[in-house]
Amino acid sequence: MKTGIITTDSYLNHDTGQGHPERADRVSVVIENLKKNKKLIWKKPCKFDTKYLKIAHKSDYIDEVKNSFPKKGLHFLDGDTIVSPGSRQASSDAVASIITAIDSVQNKEFKNVFCPVRPPGHHAEKDKAMGFCIYNNVAVGAHYLIEKYKLSKIAIIDFDVHHGNGTQDIFYDNEKVLYVSTHQYPFYPGTGTNNEKGKHDNILNIPLPAGTNSEEYMCAYEHVLKKLKEFKPEFLLFSAGFDAHQDDPLAQFKLKSEDFYDITKRTLKIVNEYTDNRVVSILEGGYDLNALRESSEYHLKALLQD
Repeated sequence: MKTGIITTDSYLNHDTGQGHPERADRVSVVIENLKKNKKLIWKKPCKFDTKYLKIAHKSDYIDEVKNSFPKKGLHFLDGDTIVSPGSRQASSDAVASIITAIDSVQNKEFKNVFCPVRPPGHHAEKDKAMGFCIYNNVAVGAHYLIEKYKLSKIAIIDFDVHHGNGTQDIFYDNEKVLYVSTHQYPFYPGTGTNNEKGKHDNILNIPLPAGTNSEEYMCAYEHVLKKLKEFKPEFLLFSAGFDAHQDDPLAQFKLKSEDFYDITKRTLKIVNEYTDNRVVSILEGGYDLNALRESSEYHLKALLQD
């Protein structure tokens, strides 16, 4: 089976304003680079039932977001989360992409899938937009696996340099989802201490200091692998942020592009006997375009080899 790429061009119309770091170029450079790889199969997302949005997010919040998309210009959901007229379709397509990806893997159309989409999702809480994120794409995907496919052990591995406070918020009391995050701390958004463990010991935070290099990160990542062995997930979701790269302007980790191959490869080696290779990855952060292009390519290299 092949590795799939699921995305649409609606991300281009999600306008965040001049000078905003979360801009359309982020996805464009990833897509243009991956199109050179003839082993990848491209697919567009299908429509999805919005009831899955309402499982991850509160209904009032869904209504608030729907009413916030302006007919023209820009609207601020919070200090740095901006929506424009095109954000309605882009945010919907981002969710649709992970749902379509899950269906494609479950139905054995693809062995695994990467979704290069925007806006990102892991900061969006049950009832609040944050950190460039409107809907929590990966959280909707995990709930979809639980509701439609009746899975009871889903692992979310978040290697974005920022803690995924939204994903943690949504699954803090859910024993069916293991959320694991490696991130710079103290740092935005201020959450993610190692004593935030979830109601069922289903949260593992690995806060690391600014300046963390490749060797230090990989040593810490052994705790991620140990937790995955204990949990034995049936399906793996990656919140794939590439802003831990040494060239990223929004953080101070010192990872190299090829480290994202090692992170991905090590994770897959541990989980494959439990997941039967079922993996979906979705783009989160990453704000240096060259670093994002290279790092995502290394991530895909590991998915292709899986």
